[in-house]
Amino acid sequence: MGFERRDEFVWKLRTRTLELGQRTLLMGVLNVTPDSFSDGDLYLDLQAATSHALRMLDEGADIVDIGGESTRPGRYEPVSAEEEQCRVLPVIEAVLSARPDAVLSIDTYTASTARAAVESGAEIVNDISGLAWDAEMAAACAQLHCGVVLMHTRGKPAEWRNLPRLAPEEVVPLVRSGLAQSLLIAEEAGIERDRVVIDPGYGFGKSFDENYPLLARQHNLRELGRPLLAGVSRKSFLGRKLAEYYGGKDAPVTKRGNATIAATVAAILGGAHIVRVHDVRAAAEAACIADAILAAV
Repeated sequence: MGFERRDEFVWKLRTRTLELGQRTLLMGVLNVTPDSFSDGDLYLDLQAATSHALRMLDEGADIVDIGGESTRPGRYEPVSAEEEQCRVLPVIEAVLSARPDAVLSIDTYTASTARAAVESGAEIVNDISGLAWDAEMAAACAQLHCGVVLMHTRGKPAEWRNLPRLAPEEVVPLVRSGLAQSLLIAEEAGIERDRVVIDPGYGFGKSFDENYPLLARQHNLRELGRPLLAGVSRKSFLGRKLAEYYGGKDAPVTKRGNATIAATVAAILGGAHIVRVHDVRAAAEAACIADAILAAV
């Protein structure tokens, strides 16, 4: 089948709206953690974190997504909500002090952190669990009147390496069903539908090659009627596929840039309205070309 133009949406955030579908929006990743797979320990320092956020905004990021806990497969170590907040809240405040109009997202599955971050100025709560890991999260998001990203995650991080393998034809129905359940939880909690974006959750409980049928058939998630966010940047399924170029070993994170661009463009052409990326400038250029292709459909 040929490419299709994306449906257009207006995404309601805490204090403003974003138009989705005319062009791809970029969400820059800022991990304020010691153990993230791609950039752990680089931005623990407040000044380093703030400078990186501002740099991403200058390079074209529409949103900066700030996270204080890593869900790194095989090495996941949960942190307390207090520690998570100690990491992220000063960064939110410093970035907004420098750029009051910046759109910030908090990457958390904990309701107390979501509340604290939004009260500090974040516009969006990005919940990797799709409202499933903290019973208070759905009500918190409804009360905060913020934007919400609901991601599909299969199981908990400690379980990912032992999950039963999925056949290619099983992946999209599983993701679609899980996201539909998250949307139902959101609706029942009173979260307005036009505040919600959905994320297939590449790499989150999908083992290596299971991500490719998801990427190939991502367009089927349009049936859920919400905008799509895709985060494929530097993911391990890309590194595994490149092993033949690196002596049979997974490509290191620092060598996944070209593969990231390829997967990001595929996600955009498959209907993603927003892409979550580490290298903003490269992604901006790639999105520009992908958007031109969609505009020509």
